[in-house]
Amino acid sequence: MKRYWAWMLVLLLGASGGVQAASAVSGKYRNVFREWRPELTEHMIDAKINSYWQSLFEGDADSRIYYPAAPTADGPTAYIKDIGNDDVRSEGMSYGLMIAVQMNRKPEFDALWNWMHTHMRYQDGPRRGYFRWQCRPPGCPGDAVPASDGEEYVATALLMASARWGNGKGIYDYGREADDLLTVMLHKQTINGGVVNEARSIFSPSQHQVVFVPVGTAADFTDPSYHLPAFYELWARRGSETDRAQWRKIAETSRHYFQLAAHPKTGLTPEYAEFDGRPRRQEGHGDFRFDSFRTAVNWSVDQAWWGRNPQAAELSTRLLGFFQRQGDGPYPAQYAIDGTVLDRESSTGLIACNAVATLALDGPPPARFVADLWNLTPPKGKWRYYDGLLQFMAMLHVSGRFIAYQ
Repeated sequence: MKRYWAWMLVLLLGASGGVQAASAVSGKYRNVFREWRPELTEHMIDAKINSYWQSLFEGDADSRIYYPAAPTADGPTAYIKDIGNDDVRSEGMSYGLMIAVQMNRKPEFDALWNWMHTHMRYQDGPRRGYFRWQCRPPGCPGDAVPASDGEEYVATALLMASARWGNGKGIYDYGREADDLLTVMLHKQTINGGVVNEARSIFSPSQHQVVFVPVGTAADFTDPSYHLPAFYELWARRGSETDRAQWRKIAETSRHYFQLAAHPKTGLTPEYAEFDGRPRRQEGHGDFRFDSFRTAVNWSVDQAWWGRNPQAAELSTRLLGFFQRQGDGPYPAQYAIDGTVLDRESSTGLIACNAVATLALDGPPPARFVADLWNLTPPKGKWRYYDGLLQFMAMLHVSGRFIAYQ
């Protein structure tokens, strides 16, 4: 008991002990690994991060998720495969793009973007400019519906590629492609002259929030893990001047939304939620499940990058305090948002995301969560796709190597 209250005191002091410098403004990104263990060298951290690239992007049949594919007139292509479901998802492709730009891997970025642009993008009709959330490895057919988180990560990765590498020609004019996508995401209903064949905007014009799926009634609610104010703030600085005020409004709405969606005692958030933060009780998605792992990443990275949400520290304190109470071993991954355990199985993806939640805290990071991430290794086997991507991005965030290229 003494150990628990000592830990909570450190965490609470960290939550209120000062104001973080905004990394995206100062250019100085926290390396939480070295705050936890100063004896870790940059070489040791780089080696750990490179092991994820080697395993997931260059590894053998039991470890890789990146697969080169047939070239097109625009050059090489490649896709990120969800091994367990034998498909390609806009989520994974967008994460792959983001990892590639952070790792300065332009050939892999271009190959992923070419495959996504060729096989997943709607080329005509009311959904033109969006991406199919699911395709089969040879290309589509798949489930021909967009999922909003894919577009959000793609637009941001393209902006960052433009800033880091400059713009190329055709589909590799990253800045133009990003601007076109952001315009479609925000103004789809205006472009179409209203809701046509159920196609709607990715951001609700009335609620100023990202929708779950921009099609039909699936646009009448949201997913807390799709709220990415760190990205919206970047769009407000890099995107079309005419939309910058609207992106800032959306960013502020999402910052407030986290407090609405997080349970007042546990900090857990549901997978699906209403625009007022209430869980949406739909096929179990009103609980804390796999999408929900990422919500704390979103509020924590936003606070670390921009320093515009002082509530983020308390949210991370609340959530990490809940997981600390689950004991010293691997904790379960699925709960009702009041903390009732739904499944005893743990997840390395959740362990990774909880480490990123420490970015919202000032002061010394709680060692348990940073150590848990450091001690993970790149996953192998059937279900390596989601956990592997979350672990890789968490390593970049916690080491200060996930940069808001502007």
